[in-house]
Parts: sequence; C-alpha cells; structure tokens
Amino acid sequence: MGPMRYLDLTLPTAAENLALDEALLEEAEAAGQPTETLRVWEPPAPVVVVGRSSRIEGEIHRDACRALDVEVLRRISGGASIVAGPGCLMYALVLSYRLRPALRASDDAHRFVLGRLAAALEPHVPGVRCRGTSDLALDRLKFSGNSVRCRRDHLLYHGTLLYDFPLELIDRCLAMPPRQPPYREGRKHADFVANLPLTSETIRRALVAAWQAVEPLADWPRELMARLVARKYGRPEWNEGQPCPAARTTRRSAGTSAPP
Repeated sequence: MGPMRYLDLTLPTAAENLALDEALLEEAEAAGQPTETLRVWEPPAPVVVVGRSSRIEGEIHRDACRALDVEVLRRISGGASIVAGPGCLMYALVLSYRLRPALRASDDAHRFVLGRLAAALEPHVPGVRCRGTSDLALDRLKFSGNSVRCRRDHLLYHGTLLYDFPLELIDRCLAMPPRQPPYREGRKHADFVANLPLTSETIRRALVAAWQAVEPLADWPRELMARLVARKYGRPEWNEGQPCPAARTTRRSAGTSAPP
C-alpha cells in the first residue's frame, strides 16, 4: 500500500470546499487504480451543511440563519445537519475498497476510521471514545460528527473536529435532530457538544500521522471542482433539496452519520 496523498487546502467559499471533497472522490473513481487522499480544511465563515436527505425545514432554524447571514448548503453524504466555521476543522478521506475491502460495510467503515482517529488523538486528549453510529466524544460530549458517501471503488469519509468553535451558534442555527444516538439522552446542543482542548495544528499533525499521509497533493482537481459548483453546490435546486440533473450523475449509495 503506497503513501496516502495529503491536501491541506481551504477554498474561498463553502460551496467550493464541499465540491472539492466530491471532486477528490470522483477523481479517484476515474483513476482506474486505488487513489487515497486525506484533505483538511477550515470554513472561513459559519455555514450550515445539511445531509443529502435532510429536510431543511425540520432540521434548521431558517430565520436565525438568515439573520446571522449563515449560508445553508447540502453535502453528498448522509446524516443530519451540522454547523461549521472557524474553530471547526474539517477533514475528508478518500479510501479504496480494493485496498480495504472490509470498508464496504458502512458499520465497519465507521469503526475503522473513527477507531484510527481516536487512537491518534488519545495521546493528546485522554478519554476519546467512539460513540453512537459515527461520533467521537470526550466522555459524553461530542466533538466530531462524521458521514460517508460510497461509490463503486472508493468511499468518501468526512467529518468535523471542533476545537475553538462558538458552540452557542449550534443551538441558534439547528433544531433538535430527528434522530438521536442513545447517549445523547435528549440533551440540547449546548449540553451535548464540546471543543477539543487542542490547537488546529496539533489536530492536523494527528490526522497526518494516523493515515501516514505524506505525499503532498499539488495537482488537485480544480476543473472538476468548478463544474460541481456550477452544476450542484452553487444551485438552489441542490441545496434546497430538489435534485438537479447533475446530482443524479454522481449518486449511487450513501451511508449515514449520527445526528449532531
């Protein structure tokens, strides 16, 4: 198994950043060989990102998002809505089924990825645990939510890592999720989430070490990212939940993530 590619890149807009995650998956699918990548980025401004099948009106406080000028976009993976922004590190992994056939089962994919992330963070923050379907938590406080998008030969596994995020923004932007992991016990967002007591640089180093992502990726798929913005992520038909023609060309199946 060769070295994993590494891309630390935040693009100017949330739509471009979401599109790049998908572009890296599509690039791997078109390569004809296993192509694995770790990407990290951090939203330049607060944004709500809803799951592929999320019902916006039931999951977010629309008026509050408008008043706060928080954009609402849709991702290609499952799960419920999240709020991200400065102080929330985002990561994306493109992994090969040919190299890791066990990951075709979504439960195994969650256990594998989150187990490796927990092991990488444990030396810095004792007590990191995998909770629910796809959360990482410190005891009963969630700091990471994750979701997966499956294609024929690769999967995209991506998620959040809170470290210096204004947690009160989550309650202002999000309603209580329609599905909750048992360990949440009905707690509101402010009583359920927490920031990691780490810097973004420490988290980045832990991610790189966890995946041995040592091959810098300079030639990332710029043109494909731009096409996905134009045809999908920049269009209200996609973000508001009305499938647009371009969206159908990339859909196969998607796993789920635990709600925020």
